[in-house]
Amino acid sequence: MPNLTVAVLAPPDFSKDLGKKGTTSDITFYNLKKNDTTVALIEPTRYPEKLSSLFFSVSLADTILLVVDEINAQFGECVLMLQCAGKAKGRIILRNYLSPDQIAPLISGTVLEGYEIIGEDLVSLRESLLEEADRMGYREKPPSSGTGGAVPIDHHYTVNGVGIVVLGCVSRGMIKKHDTLMILPTEKTAQIRSIQKHDDDADAAYPGDRVGLALKNIEAGDLDRGYVLSNDPAITCSDTITAKAALVKYWPAPLKEGMVLYIGHWMQFEPCRVEKIQAGTDWRMPTLTLKLDKELVYPPHARAVLHYLEGGKLRVAGTLKLL
Repeated sequence: MPNLTVAVLAPPDFSKDLGKKGTTSDITFYNLKKNDTTVALIEPTRYPEKLSSLFFSVSLADTILLVVDEINAQFGECVLMLQCAGKAKGRIILRNYLSPDQIAPLISGTVLEGYEIIGEDLVSLRESLLEEADRMGYREKPPSSGTGGAVPIDHHYTVNGVGIVVLGCVSRGMIKKHDTLMILPTEKTAQIRSIQKHDDDADAAYPGDRVGLALKNIEAGDLDRGYVLSNDPAITCSDTITAKAALVKYWPAPLKEGMVLYIGHWMQFEPCRVEKIQAGTDWRMPTLTLKLDKELVYPPHARAVLHYLEGGKLRVAGTLKLL
């Protein structure tokens, strides 16, 4: 079952004419399905009030749909988020008589330069997204033997007669029915009772799949958004991180020890305090030592996004290359 996950950065409920509304919280899912091909559309429901809502939507996405009504601070923040998250695949819809020439200087040198500018034809857009999902069907092929999987949890709840169900997207590797997975960063484990992809039962899931997992040997109180179900020994959990940062070009001044930043990775958006800075010759490329209240869960060489919520209009600070 090929699946494509799309972050829809647009006016509220834009996706209601593209798919059927599903899970709603600070991010809202809409589901589009044709035969065995599925598309999951995600809107950042609480953005711009909550920057985490934007980050989570972008973090989950394979591709982006950016709808631009006007050129304003919110548009600029979305450009910075997409650049820092490294989301190089996407489409742009321009409205209110905006032209490509008007946004060209603002996206120059960013990942958005490679986005396709399309018209607001939702019928054609639906077909285009389904076709792109079909082309990504290669993800159904099992990875090499022994490759552990990882599923960051974005929602979880209790279902009568079923038990604990978690929702998430497979970020790496493969998971199978009856696998026993660690619940990171805790030391608890759970077994997969069943796997569903868009309400269809499955025996296994692969990178990019949107899944609902029925679990056993676990209680609802043992779970939280951002926790990661995994049997991958390469996954790291740490509350102290030393890593190379790259600040956005608009950042006005060097970071200072004691500042509180937020690290975004997978479905985690965690506060951290800057304990040490090694700036070298370029203060925009410092090596940071950060202390978190909770352990961050991440694979080797992962990219995280740094945020500064006290920065007024400039809240996306840069990227962090995790070891």
